Amino acid sequence: MKILHSLILGKGEPLIILHGYLGMGDNWKTLGNKFAENYEVHIVDQRNHGRSFHTYDFNYDLMMEDLAVYLREHQLKKVFLLGHSMGGKTAMFFSVTFPEIVDKLIVADIAPRYYPPHHELILKALNSVDFSVVYSRDDVDLVFKKYISDLGIRQFLLKNVYRKSKKEFAFRFNLESLTDNNGEVGDGLPDFTEYSGETLFLKGENSGYISTDDKSLIKSHFPNSKIVTIRDTGHWMHAENPTEFYRSVVEFLRKD
Repeated sequence: MKILHSLILGKGEPLIILHGYLGMGDNWKTLGNKFAENYEVHIVDQRNHGRSFHTYDFNYDLMMEDLAVYLREHQLKKVFLLGHSMGGKTAMFFSVTFPEIVDKLIVADIAPRYYPPHHELILKALNSVDFSVVYSRDDVDLVFKKYISDLGIRQFLLKNVYRKSKKEFAFRFNLESLTDNNGEVGDGLPDFTEYSGETLFLKGENSGYISTDDKSLIKSHFPNSKIVTIRDTGHWMHAENPTEFYRSVVEFLRKD
């Protein structure tokens, strides 16, 4: 049985952190260390990402089961669950399926609805990289620049480039699977599924991922939820305003 890779920090009640599409747990290290002052933090790499196992199959049912296996392996029976974007979807799917395991749920900048595929240009850039003829991250970035003008997005993707051997670089994620299964990332929660535990949705002030129209759908799946906006942020709110993101999460998790 394959177990997801993770970085475990601190002591206390367990807080599980799930990264987004094309990301990895390393993106959450700085905030993870901060959360670890009060919690036992598990920063998890989801399948086909980071240092976790690669498999062609990729969907939320599988990622949800991966998390269940991980929690059993680490003997965690009650957890706080935080997920960003794709990780937020995994966290939502998991919470409506295994509500008894999730003490509180935090969903960062994603709604329970279906999202049409919208990573085509990024995937085109990634698939244009030929590691037999690029020998540095700067070379990879030159390929990315042909498709992606946003420096922040390019830097985010470049974090996945690692030295596979002395002569060759590679991506940490499973690009073939993530390309072929890109449509799975946008899946919404099934109708009539519900998690009644306390839930916090965090919305980037300048992000369009959670709209006003999503509020009723959020309430139908998560009746005990609230939405908090993180100021001056887009989709990567935890990187753009980590102080307010951290404060919002800790205030929500704090028990009276």
